[in-house]
Amino acid sequence: MKHIFIACLVLLSLSACKNDKTETAEEPQKTNIQENMEFSNALDQYYEDGLQLDPLSATAAGDHRFNDQMPNYLAEDYKAKLQSYYSGYKSKINAFDDADLSESQQMSKAILNWECDINLEGLAFDQDLTPINQMWTLQLGIGQLASGAGAQPFKTVEDYQNWLKRLDGYLAWMASAEDKMKQGILSNQVLPKSLILKVLPQLEALTTNNLNAHLFYAPVLNFPKDFSEADKKQLTKAYQDKVKTEIIPAYTKLHDFMAGEYLEAGRISSGLADTPDGNAYYKHQIKRYTTTNMTADEIHELGLQEVARILTEMEKVKQQVGFEGDIMSFFDAVRNTPELMPYKTPAEIIDHFNKIHQIMQPHLEKMFDLKPNTPFEVRQTEAFREASASAEYNPGSLDGTRPGIFYVPIPDASTYNVFSSESLFLHEAIPGHHYQIALQQENKDLPKFRKTLWYSAYGEGWALYSESLGKELGLYTDPYQYFGMLSAEMHRAIRLVVDTGIHAKGWSRERAIKYSMQNEAESIAGITSEIERYMANGGQALSYKIGQLKILELRAKAEKTLGKNFNIAKFHNQVLMNGCVPLALLEDNINAWIDSERE
Repeated sequence: MKHIFIACLVLLSLSACKNDKTETAEEPQKTNIQENMEFSNALDQYYEDGLQLDPLSATAAGDHRFNDQMPNYLAEDYKAKLQSYYSGYKSKINAFDDADLSESQQMSKAILNWECDINLEGLAFDQDLTPINQMWTLQLGIGQLASGAGAQPFKTVEDYQNWLKRLDGYLAWMASAEDKMKQGILSNQVLPKSLILKVLPQLEALTTNNLNAHLFYAPVLNFPKDFSEADKKQLTKAYQDKVKTEIIPAYTKLHDFMAGEYLEAGRISSGLADTPDGNAYYKHQIKRYTTTNMTADEIHELGLQEVARILTEMEKVKQQVGFEGDIMSFFDAVRNTPELMPYKTPAEIIDHFNKIHQIMQPHLEKMFDLKPNTPFEVRQTEAFREASASAEYNPGSLDGTRPGIFYVPIPDASTYNVFSSESLFLHEAIPGHHYQIALQQENKDLPKFRKTLWYSAYGEGWALYSESLGKELGLYTDPYQYFGMLSAEMHRAIRLVVDTGIHAKGWSRERAIKYSMQNEAESIAGITSEIERYMANGGQALSYKIGQLKILELRAKAEKTLGKNFNIAKFHNQVLMNGCVPLALLEDNINAWIDSERE
């Protein structure tokens, strides 16, 4: 079977990952001790204090107590609060002896130690000097909230007033962002020019004086039906004043600064190595995103091996469909085949993804005992960020009242290529991010802080592993869709090469684009956007393949050890039941389950 073959092939390459347990991610000791209530209370207080420190996260989780608040995340006093928060709770939880904790609590202690350590380590780097990029930073998330279609509620008059108050905090952040970037110019901590150019249209779109077309005015255009005329009039005036006199001028000022002084100072180079402490910061990013101590060189070499393996599989598909020509020509054919771009409207593409879900339904029953209750929807990405966005999943609320949403960017429906749509749905939607995140949020056995915890190696690793389940879920019957899965996996393998190439080996943006074009069927526009994504957040792109290979390795081990007693649904239960964890803890849990099943 395909997944066994992959796991066995990369087992040696992953040996470093397998053995790289961090100091804090230690295996919980077996214990029959009941829950230690004092320790549980400390975990709950950690979560509660965290929500107050980061009220946007509270809103995202469906906790609306702080919807009117937004601290200035760039302020020095805020950074000091974070330092105190993580160091204080690290001391507090380590005052508890493992012998006095239940097995589940020991895992929570190990995870919280990891959290405190990695965040304290990150605070040592002055990354606030590049507070804005085209992909990851606050101005994009705020735009989603402002639209009225995100986690920020606009159901009551108080909701509308809360947002106006929260915008005051955002405006302070915008002013601080410009100040930080000016400091960054003086210390050579600046964005590459190519990334600055991608931010400019995002900012410019919000300088329009046409209120009816302004994203931040959208809630006024969608008042709930039960609002009184007096409330509508008062809120309309308040939103007009806020957008006209504060939001538009702030975006105009920030845009003009970034288009002028900041663009002039932008870097020609692409990687973190050309920034102060860049090498040390990239090492930290690798650790944060892979939850291992793998080195850039080890990851780069693993990527080269995976690219070579997947290219061999792609050649088989090329021969299967009878294409004559080399693999590069086949990539071009897949990119440009009209039959793979059959739709004319975004609605048709959304329907296409919903049909994929319908095909999978009977097979999901066999593969998964655990299925979430949180609703799920497919939506087109909002217009203001669609041009530079990737397909993504936005989690539902903790109480399940807000659905999980699979966002699909469709700038031009007539050129939307569907050859990888099945693998994309498996990854971003079901059983990928939606199953994993919704089940984590619904898990009543997890302390609150673990319900919203995210480790990219685990979460993205699970999503990429989910793509390998296509044939078992009734998909990939079309060789082009199977090629789409290989292409998606290739995309993640290439990331191991180009991310480390850019940030540790001096690769230029152009070299990384060329390497990607030679090894995958994505469009030049899509590849360019991806390379710039890696430039903006070095290390994040490594997490997918590292996590996937670990899960495949553990499944292969379980299948080999348990033989006829292996049950795929039980295996998936074990992977999903503890929520997001560092990979070393996932491995410990699966090994313990294998031992118990064997006994």
